[in-house]
This record gives sequence, C-alpha cells and structure tokens, in this order.
Amino acid sequence: MADEAKAKGNAAFSAGRFEEAAGHFGDAIALAPDNHVLYSNRSAAYASFGRYKDALADAERTVALRPDWAKGYSRLGAARLGLADAAGAVESYEKGLALEPSNAALKDGLAQARLALPRARPPSGSGGDAIGKVFQGPEIWSKIAADPATRAYLDQPDFTQMLREVQRNPGALNNYLSDPRMVQVLSLLLNIRIQKQNNNEAPEPAPSPSQSTPPPPSPKQQQKQPETKSREPEPEPVEMTDEEKERKEKKAVAQKEKEAGNAAYKKKDFETAIQHYTKAMELDDEDISYLTNRAAVYLEMGQYDECIKDCDVAVERGRELRADFKMISRALTRKGTALAKLAKTSKDYDVAIETFQKALTEHRNPDTLKRLNDAERAKKELEQQEYYDPKIADEEREKGNEFFKQQKYPEAVKHYTEALRRNPKDPKVYSNRAACYTKLGAMPEGLKDAEKCIELDPAFSKGYTRKGAIQFFMKEYDKAMETYQEGLKHDPSNQELLDGVKRCIQQINKANRGELTPEELKERQGKAMQDPEIQNILTDPVMRQVLIDLQENPRSSQEHLKNPGVKQKIQKLVNAGIVQMK
Repeated sequence: MADEAKAKGNAAFSAGRFEEAAGHFGDAIALAPDNHVLYSNRSAAYASFGRYKDALADAERTVALRPDWAKGYSRLGAARLGLADAAGAVESYEKGLALEPSNAALKDGLAQARLALPRARPPSGSGGDAIGKVFQGPEIWSKIAADPATRAYLDQPDFTQMLREVQRNPGALNNYLSDPRMVQVLSLLLNIRIQKQNNNEAPEPAPSPSQSTPPPPSPKQQQKQPETKSREPEPEPVEMTDEEKERKEKKAVAQKEKEAGNAAYKKKDFETAIQHYTKAMELDDEDISYLTNRAAVYLEMGQYDECIKDCDVAVERGRELRADFKMISRALTRKGTALAKLAKTSKDYDVAIETFQKALTEHRNPDTLKRLNDAERAKKELEQQEYYDPKIADEEREKGNEFFKQQKYPEAVKHYTEALRRNPKDPKVYSNRAACYTKLGAMPEGLKDAEKCIELDPAFSKGYTRKGAIQFFMKEYDKAMETYQEGLKHDPSNQELLDGVKRCIQQINKANRGELTPEELKERQGKAMQDPEIQNILTDPVMRQVLIDLQENPRSSQEHLKNPGVKQKIQKLVNAGIVQMK
C-alpha cells in the first residue's frame, strides 16, 4: 500500500503536480511512518511549490531517521536555502558532502548556498551592479522561457516582479540572491555552471596604494618562469614518533595475519585460521573484522557459543571505535545465525529473530533479510509441531460435527479450525469445514478447503463432491462437471458424483436448447469470460478460424472436430455457454 502511494507521488512529481505529489507521499508516510525516503520525497515536493517550512520539517525528519544518508542533507540544504538561511544551507550541504564527496547535487547546492551568503557591497560599477546588467534587454524573457529548468518561473508572479525590479535597478540583484530561482536564472544568463565555485566568488577588491604592482620580470626571469610554474612545492615529510611507527608496523603485520587466516579458511583449515585471526587481534585491537572473521570460523565448526561471544565483543568494540555500521551488522547477523542453529524450541528463535532485526537496522543486507525470513519460518513450523496432537484434533472434529448437526455453522467452523491446528494433515476436517463454509455462503473459502482436501487425499470422494457442489452453486457448470468426472476416476460408482454430472449436463444443455433467459445467458457467459482457459481459447488464431468455419460452413467444420484437441476446446466453450450447438 505504501509503495503504491509512493509510486503515485513520484508520477505526480514528474508531471509537475507538486501539491498532489505531497499528498500522495503523505498517504504513504501514514502507512510507513519510519521510511526516510518518503519524508525526503515529500520535502522535495513541498520545496517545489514554496512550502519551505514544511520542507524543512520533513528534511529534518529524514536526517533523524537516516543520519548517514547524504541525500537527506541535500533536502535539508534546499529547504534552508528556500527560507533564506544561507549559512544553515551551507552547513547542511557540507555535512552531506562529508558522507558522499562526489555527490553532484550536493556540490551544486553548496555553490548556490555560498552564492546566497551575505557579502560586502562591491564598489560602484562592479559586482552586483555589473552582474545585474545581464538582466537588461527584452531577450532575457525568451531565454528563460526556452530553458526547461526555468520556464515554470515565468508563471510565478512573485518571481516576475523580482525580475522586473532587477531590470529597473541592477543593484537590487543582491537583495534576491537568497532565492534559488534567481540564482538559477543568473547562471543561465551568465552561461556558467553553478558548481564551479570560482565563478560564484565576489571579485577581488582593487589593491591599495601600499600594495603596489610588482615590476615586470626581466627577460632572464621570463625564461626561467615556465620551469618555476611547472614545479609545485612539495610538503615537508612529517616525522612519526616511535610509537606511531610501531603501531603502523603492527597494523601491517595484523593485515598479513588476516590474509593468512582467510587463505586457511578457504582451505577448510579452521584451526589454523583461528590462530591467524587471534594473532591479528593481539597486534591490532582497532579492527573488528578479525573478530567477525574468527566468529565465522567458529560458526562453520559448529562452536556456536564461541561464535556468539566473538560477535558480542565485536559489536561492543565496534561501537566504541565508531566502526562502519556494515561491520556491526555483519557481527549481529553471524550472532543471529548461531542462535538460530542453537534453537530447539519455537521460543528459542525469538532472540535470533530479534538479533537479525537489529542487524537490519544497522545495514539492510539481503543476506540478513533472508536469514530473518528463514528464522521466522522455522519458528512457525516448530510452533505447529509443538502444537500437533492428533488426539485433541479428533476431539475438536467431533465437537465441530455436533455443532454442524445443530446447524450452528460458525461454532462448527471454530472447532474444525482448531482441529486443523492440532493436525493440519487430516483431509476429513478440510472436507467438513468446506461444507460449513458452503452453508454460510463463503464459497471462496469452501472451495479452498475442498481443494486442500483433494491435495491431501486424491482418492477421497468427499473432496470432489464438496468442490463440485461449490462450483455448481457458483454457476461454473463446466468446471463442476470436470471436478465430478475427476472424482469418478477414483470412485466410478459414487452416486453423489454421478448425480453431480447429470445436474451439470442438464444446466449446460439448457443453453443449447435456448431455455435460458437473456439475463441468465449473459451472466453465464460473463463468468466464463473470466476463466483464463476460456480467454486463451478465444484468443488462439487457430480456434478463431475454427469458430468462423462452424458458423459459416458447418460441413467443412466437421474436419476440425476430428482433432481431439480442437474438439475438447469446442466442448469447453459449449459447456461455458459461449458456443451453442443446435
């Protein structure tokens, strides 16, 4: 449901219907209130039609839910820039770039925010006045209208008013640079890319008299100058303390031990791998990967308690070191796997499931999610096994039978359901509950139980009589006849099945004899058209030609009926009331 609302919001946003998009994202948030992407999307929608306060609130919620997601800071920066908080916007964009330095959107936003920072008024004839002159002339309106990124601004009265003010007074440009729309238009008119920071900086002030211009270089200096430019000063080497040198050397040795441990692990030489990982831990206690690797070895060896201990230490130490959340997630996943291996009862799986869920909050990894699903499935299966008791199941079935005789069908369903929980492999209970559902008019549920009954015991005649009766009641006579005929293969003399076939033939022949009212015929054909098998027959080019021949040239169509496959399909259409044979 949340994904559907999100998809509608994305479609509306792409079409420029930002208010509608915000509404759809709000619906999605109501269904998934902890989804950071939904808040991010709604923030973008709010910002697109000027509701910057709401955009800021959603952006702050995004960052709170996912502080390590760079895009959240992009939304935060855009909202603050829209509220004329250029300094706050710069701070937000810089935080995002610290997480993802190559993000083009963050770089672009940072450049716009820096451009909007308040600056000292430049001397007359330069700076804001000079740049503002690019807004002179009527051709700027056509330029703005021709660019897809700025075209929509011309429909916004507040923006057109700003633009006319700058045309009248170029020096007023500085008053509007906090508006991202004006910055976007300025970059268009100057034909520059906003992310190039050098183009955004204010011009350098003219040198003071004390800072006189140096004399031009002599010819000899000019000859030497290219060589000087080609060389850049190299940084002075930083002296390392003895302690730092020792730590660096130990880390290098620890990495070699880890590599040796990995090689031994691949060869299934687990004891050697443990020795190498242990040595690496002794040399460098600031890398929890040695612990998680050793935990993996213990897991393979079936030493689950040792694995759990290493994972607990890795998580604790990782939090102290502020280690990568993926590493902590890995440790929790391995712990959860070990706990699942140790589980003997359904309750034992609870702590394993909780551990997997914690791992997913650190990092949503497909492998962890699969292990969580496996643990939940194993818990459910174990619960069913623990609840299994055929004796109690028989008692509940008898109670259900008594209520059925008293025509208390809801109570009967309750006891049959409990019987199935105690023994889910008893076809008789499914048959009895199907009969109850039929009496209550719950045909889809009854049909499902009848099919399960047949699945558990294909030779049990009651399953076919229940299923056929439900299909007959639903006026699916062709399907009901197929069900009865299938049952007769297992029990040829069963009177209920034989009677069921007769009833179906009578109903099918009514259509051929023209005894159905137009409403009844239309209803039967409508039901048939919902059947995928009927749809496939009618869309088959060969069958369409056969049907045309049957109508236009009955004699030649007899050749078609000699084909068993074609004859079977024609009979299917006749039974469904689509074709009438007279």
